[in-house]
Amino acid sequence: MSTRTLPVSEGAPALVPAPPSAPTRPRSAPPPGARAVVAAVLVALAGTALLNAPPPATARTAPESAAGPESAAGPESAAGPESAAGPESAAGPESATTRSLTPSGSTAPDPTAADPNSADSTAPDSTAPDSTSADSTAPDSTAPDSTSADSTTPGSTTPGSTTPDLLAAPVHFAGKAFDTCEAPSLTVMKAWLASPYGAVGIYFGGRGRGCPVQKELTPSWVASAHAMGWRLLPLFVGSQAPCVDSLAKRKYAIGSTPVTQGTKEGGDAVRAAKALGIGTSSPLYLDIEAYQRGDTNCAATTLSFVRAWNREVRRLGYLPGFYSSADTGVRDMETQRRAGTKDLPEAMWFARWRGQPALLTESVLQPQAWTPHARIHQYAGNVTETYGGRTLAIDRNAMDAPVARVTAPARFAARVPVPLSFVASQRP
Repeated sequence: MSTRTLPVSEGAPALVPAPPSAPTRPRSAPPPGARAVVAAVLVALAGTALLNAPPPATARTAPESAAGPESAAGPESAAGPESAAGPESAAGPESATTRSLTPSGSTAPDPTAADPNSADSTAPDSTAPDSTSADSTAPDSTAPDSTSADSTTPGSTTPGSTTPDLLAAPVHFAGKAFDTCEAPSLTVMKAWLASPYGAVGIYFGGRGRGCPVQKELTPSWVASAHAMGWRLLPLFVGSQAPCVDSLAKRKYAIGSTPVTQGTKEGGDAVRAAKALGIGTSSPLYLDIEAYQRGDTNCAATTLSFVRAWNREVRRLGYLPGFYSSADTGVRDMETQRRAGTKDLPEAMWFARWRGQPALLTESVLQPQAWTPHARIHQYAGNVTETYGGRTLAIDRNAMDAPVARVTAPARFAARVPVPLSFVASQRP
């Protein structure tokens, strides 16, 4: 309720309070004549009538004009701090006519509020999304996959200025996965729906790939395999540690400018992923094969390359993952994590061929390292398995980690019909 006093309109005549009784002549006046007595009586009667008349239309009860401090609707109109219905309208204490929302969802300050520091006029709405948050950001129109168990991004990510304004939550998959040198045909992938595996590693780019041709790996293959129910783990095999164990990989050794080289290959990885229809917020796993332990210069060069690769991939809106031997690359990354080094991978894929999964009990990783939803254990390699009459040489993996968000056009997937009821019954 307003406590302001309304001013008297300009030009309104001032009203004099009525005296307690009719006017009387001064005691010192001489007795008037008969004519003077009649005139005095008439004047007294007329004065009494004027004093008892209602106030004129221009008195203070008239509303002020629209140009005044308050509108013609009354002392406090609908545009004021309280609606015309009273201090609180029928819609409640904060109706649509009393408070407005800014584009970000925060409450706009009340321009008539007496205290500019009050919580009501300055506090943002606690339910409004933070426009700078990476979790609220999704550049892709494709919704996160239903297999996502948790939208929490492992580790912290800070995309750079060229990252799309909005990033979708990563998609996670927990279960068994396999990887093989060359992407199998869609016919084989369909036959392997009968397997216990729900995800497949695909070597989508990098100059160090063992199978660089990948004749099956196209946007159509990616969309179709995903439509069948497969979850995809994109692997990039680029430059390798200068002291890499494999003789075949040494021709791909990191050069004398590891930061520049890592940045360039990070951009190459993102472009290759996009060309296949793998969208932002997807993990891209950098494959660094086992290298010699104890060579500190080699380890330092490799770390500089990996960190630069990670920065570029993250800047472009993807999640940098890492694959290596548990005793070399993974051990060194864990040492850096404990030291608080920045720009490390978001997900860890470690190879230790025990024959059995040990996803959360790997000896070189502390229990809290790369958790939750950020580990893959390659526990067996170079084994052959047959499902649906189709045989593949594979590596076996257990995982709880991010998988690709597929954005390839749906028309690609339509080329390979699959009984969806069967797919639904096979996927975890």
